[in-house]
Amino acid sequence: MDLLNGADSPATDLIKDGSEATFMADVVEASQETPVIVDFWAPWCGPCKTLGPMLEEAVTAAKGAVKMVKINVDEAQMIASQMRIQSIPTVYAFFKGQPVDGFQGALPGSEIKAFVDRVIEAAGGESPGGQLDDAVQAAEEMLTEGAAADAAQTFAAILGEDPNHAAAYGGLVRAHIATGDLEQAEAILNGAPAEISTSAELEAAHAQLALAKQAADAGPVAELTAAVEADPGNHQARFDLAQALHANGDVEEAVAQLLELFRRDREWNDGAAKTQLFTIFDALKPNDPIVLNGRRKLSSMIFA
Repeated sequence: MDLLNGADSPATDLIKDGSEATFMADVVEASQETPVIVDFWAPWCGPCKTLGPMLEEAVTAAKGAVKMVKINVDEAQMIASQMRIQSIPTVYAFFKGQPVDGFQGALPGSEIKAFVDRVIEAAGGESPGGQLDDAVQAAEEMLTEGAAADAAQTFAAILGEDPNHAAAYGGLVRAHIATGDLEQAEAILNGAPAEISTSAELEAAHAQLALAKQAADAGPVAELTAAVEADPGNHQARFDLAQALHANGDVEEAVAQLLELFRRDREWNDGAAKTQLFTIFDALKPNDPIVLNGRRKLSSMIFA
């Protein structure tokens, strides 16, 4: 399944070292057709050593929609002066021979990708990242509508084009959780590339898998509710009730029971209530009202 609707562009000449002698050809002239990102760096610059490879990765992933030239400011002081480079790393994007975007200092990977996508779109192109992100959104809609198997196929196809696409990887794990295949979900999660293993998308999938495993062993809500009402100090019963409520889809009430358990005894079972709350929060979207309200209430208890 080729989500990009076309053959991959060869990576030749996408990234090169530039100089004052080649700047006109490599940047000004080359940018008449394809946007060129210029990375001004120096061997002694620590942040440059982090930013450079991340930029190269993002440019390579764009498959020819943008090019990159690396300029060592120690060897190209005239160009650095003309461009008013005051600190490094500094990055400029050129199109039609003119700077169209730029930034100073190191950025996280997500912002670098967004910068590259923005440059491509400003030049009238469409970034592969944008197309893949659209495909992820479509797969997420399939998952929401209950078509988990179709969603899994779409997520897998996206990963066939970009194995490090964290949103697609997390989606594939969640699709298998939705079909009830927890073993396969765990195997996929354990095989995640190191580059994305700590991403928010995979952390969320990990949390959802943990909750799905708990749901398989959850007890009956009515019975556990009665046990808690009979003895409000029965912490284990309240914790089990929270798990059962979550397994039945009542996430808000599950959070309420865990908050009450934390209020009564925050140290119970090595802080199990707080740990479980964070697992639930991680499994939801960061802006979910349940997360926002739950975190606020938990913080007020911690710092009271």
